[in-house]
Amino acid sequence: MSAIALPRLMRIGAGALDELPLALAQLGLARPAIVTDRFLAGNGALDRLRAVLAAAGIPVRAFTDTIPDPTSAVVDMAAGFIRDGDHDCVIGFGGGSPIDTAKAAALLSIRGGTMRALKAPHQEDAPGLPIVAIPTTAGTGSEATRFTIVTDEATEEKMLCVGLAYLPSIAIVDYELTLGKPRRLTADTGIDALTHAIEAYVSRRASSFADGMALAAMRSIWANLRTACDDPGNRAAREGMMLGSLQAGIAFSNASVALVHGMSRPIGAHFHVAHGLSNAMLLPVVTEWSAPAALPRYAACAVAMGLAEAGEGDEAAVGRLVEALHRINADLDVPTPRAHGLDAVKWDGLLPLMAEQALASGSPANNPRIPDVRDIQDLYRRAWGV
Repeated sequence: MSAIALPRLMRIGAGALDELPLALAQLGLARPAIVTDRFLAGNGALDRLRAVLAAAGIPVRAFTDTIPDPTSAVVDMAAGFIRDGDHDCVIGFGGGSPIDTAKAAALLSIRGGTMRALKAPHQEDAPGLPIVAIPTTAGTGSEATRFTIVTDEATEEKMLCVGLAYLPSIAIVDYELTLGKPRRLTADTGIDALTHAIEAYVSRRASSFADGMALAAMRSIWANLRTACDDPGNRAAREGMMLGSLQAGIAFSNASVALVHGMSRPIGAHFHVAHGLSNAMLLPVVTEWSAPAALPRYAACAVAMGLAEAGEGDEAAVGRLVEALHRINADLDVPTPRAHGLDAVKWDGLLPLMAEQALASGSPANNPRIPDVRDIQDLYRRAWGV
């Protein structure tokens, strides 16, 4: 038996943003607070969103101070902003960080308390304000997930928070919002989405429903990632990436992520590496280590991505998958932690803490091959200078 959780409404495709007022009206919502970042506030994207809402007579207030890797302090500020207005919903507009901030603030604005009290294994299902997610990158899939990630400044821990409270009621998935995004952002968010799909498929919590979404996501992402990076205005590639990201988000929201994500969060917290990039740094190494415990599953990923033929031996197919993951990192200029300029002494010194934090997140327990602290430290060392 599988328990599936999805947004109540989704608008998908070119021009979907223009249907936001209709989607709000369908759920009886009329007083949104927007949570976004300064970049979107300054490049005209927020103005476009405001105009769509204004044309429908919907008043708007916007919190624009979200930051990459949102912290508890920023979430508290956003929650206070929401409480200060007469709002009946919260719109998260941007990449994963603004949407994660919106999710957490929508809950805290009603519930109060701290995000530390809500970190996994706690599960928060009691709703806060309804959440509307409008992604402007094709990567996190946060518009369809029951997760949010918030960093505790005191401990430099990226806290995974889980529950239906964080699942958006409405997802507006308009690939036109990603046209022209730079190559580095497209690559990192794209590999992030691919990681979601692969980990959902090999997760110990996989289900037939999540499997279908994960395989469809892999097909779409792998077929379009290089084109989207090399030709940022290519509409077909951008559409394929946005759809794949959504499908991957649905997959991992219902099957969970695994070891790559567990190891990625401490890198982001301690070294301020973007989440998608830290996933990309780890994906080939962790896949190679994990695959012997689930060869048929990883082989199916290779087939879905067009890297192997159906019926080809599992070991050969998995070998092609690992090789392809290394190759795409090279093709898209994904640096190793060392090449990215991270401090080697700090990296080595933090390995025990990062390994403990990775395990504490719970994600490694979903991995086909379950690691201990020493395994994770060894994988960090391998990823350092691959």
